[in-house]
Amino acid sequence: MLAKTDTRPVLRSGALAAATALTLLGAGLSRAAADPDDDRDAALSRFYDQTIRWSRCTGEGMPDDLQCGKVTVPVDYARPKGRTMELAVARYRATGDRRGSVLLNFGGPGGPGVPEIAYGGKEFMDLTDAYDVVSFDPRGVGRSSPVSCGDGEDDAFAALDDEPGDLGDPSGLLAQLKKAADACADHSGPVLPHIGTVDAARDMDVMRAAVGDRKLNYLGFSYGTRLGAVYAAQFPGKVGRMVLDGVDTLTESLAEQGIAGARGQQVALDDFVDWCVKDIACPFGQDARTAREEVVKLIRSLDEDPLPTDFGDDFTGQDLVGAIGQGLYSKELWPSLQRALAQLVESGDTNGVLAFATGGMALPVRTAPSPRERAADDGTDPSGALVDEEDVPLDNLPAALMAVNCADDPDRPSAARITADLRRLRAGYEEASPVFGRYRLTQVLMCYGRPKGTDYIRDEVKDLDTPKILLVGTRGDPATPYRWTVETAKRLGPSAVVLDHRGEGHTGYGSSKCVHRKVDDFLLYGSLPPSGSSCAADTDD
Repeated sequence: MLAKTDTRPVLRSGALAAATALTLLGAGLSRAAADPDDDRDAALSRFYDQTIRWSRCTGEGMPDDLQCGKVTVPVDYARPKGRTMELAVARYRATGDRRGSVLLNFGGPGGPGVPEIAYGGKEFMDLTDAYDVVSFDPRGVGRSSPVSCGDGEDDAFAALDDEPGDLGDPSGLLAQLKKAADACADHSGPVLPHIGTVDAARDMDVMRAAVGDRKLNYLGFSYGTRLGAVYAAQFPGKVGRMVLDGVDTLTESLAEQGIAGARGQQVALDDFVDWCVKDIACPFGQDARTAREEVVKLIRSLDEDPLPTDFGDDFTGQDLVGAIGQGLYSKELWPSLQRALAQLVESGDTNGVLAFATGGMALPVRTAPSPRERAADDGTDPSGALVDEEDVPLDNLPAALMAVNCADDPDRPSAARITADLRRLRAGYEEASPVFGRYRLTQVLMCYGRPKGTDYIRDEVKDLDTPKILLVGTRGDPATPYRWTVETAKRLGPSAVVLDHRGEGHTGYGSSKCVHRKVDDFLLYGSLPPSGSSCAADTDD
């Protein structure tokens, strides 16, 4: 799914502690007892046999009871004796009778799990009755060899900013897209060709062994449902209790996903504007129709005349589109989004919207150097080691999102096909959303010039032979339409159990007491609701 970093509680806190600098201490590759049930290449044993050395997380505002560590994985699973990389992990320890760990992925792709669980972990404390609650920065994300595109993404957005009449010969656009793809490769290092969900799922199996579990217990949100489904297809015998909330599509192309996402976000934006204009503090006035027009004008104005920021890069209209999109995933974020937009409109202050544009993560003080530049500084190639928090590139979230989605999608339209279809595509996207259409289309086109993605997800992730998996779909989800839950459940087969959340917002666990209770009952006690049962929308008391 495109552009759907999950809005778990960390994002509700707005701009997080900017000075946070996690110090995740080592995971030794010590020889622990191998799992006799594993059927794996002997060359992978050194990864499966490692144990995590947990230590208290350091950094401003880090919870006292959060422990951090790292897990080492191969960059390329086909060459396990080659390059390695480290993944940042964090956990809250079980407080009751421990039955293992539950691994969380909060969505994205591109969302780091360590700061998410650090600042939003309270929502999951009930699970510590039986589990260590664990999350991680996936490969290419956060401190785990973060990818970046430098200025490539901005150049691609600018290239698409043509008048419709100029789109008959998009040779300039195609050249810029290829240049952007090259920039991403140059700034991202050796992880980029191996950043897809198939490899990330294999990382989760290494983490399962590293925490000492024979089965993977898992709670995945949004993109995390794709990751969980791929894991279940790859390791059906290792699936424990698995919950997928805000279910992603496994079959639709990026172009189809983009249209669905643009429509859903436009509906959410209209709802936000209707809510905003009821407040005298709304920066767009008190008339909804006029307010919608003002939003579009603001975006166009920033595209024509971007604002400088304290972090090097200018803030454009498309940056604002991305920020608004993040703020629309949950109504609980709307007051913060309104304040951030008011700061932008009234004083040109970009700090509030920048917090949304970066997914709510701490803002780095500078653009991170590329792996090639870091190697030139000291004669080494540190691309596999955890990077410092301040060296995470500002564009890591969108760069990782595009990299993973492209790696997961086998479609690569030729230059001739893009030339023939571009006018129609742009019209379709702008019809779906005058605000989000261009942003979504550019994300789809950004796969041009990149290697063809895997066909594994479309062809192989189906008809699972696993224990029951709980799928939660929300009827009013602006990012993952409820129909994707139904379609994915049919595709996964009898293992899938559907819980119908008749509410609004992206995912159900954080917004519905009923969903929260049923998910916890399954993870803690193995108690599943009947497939097709529902949770009514929570009412405001």
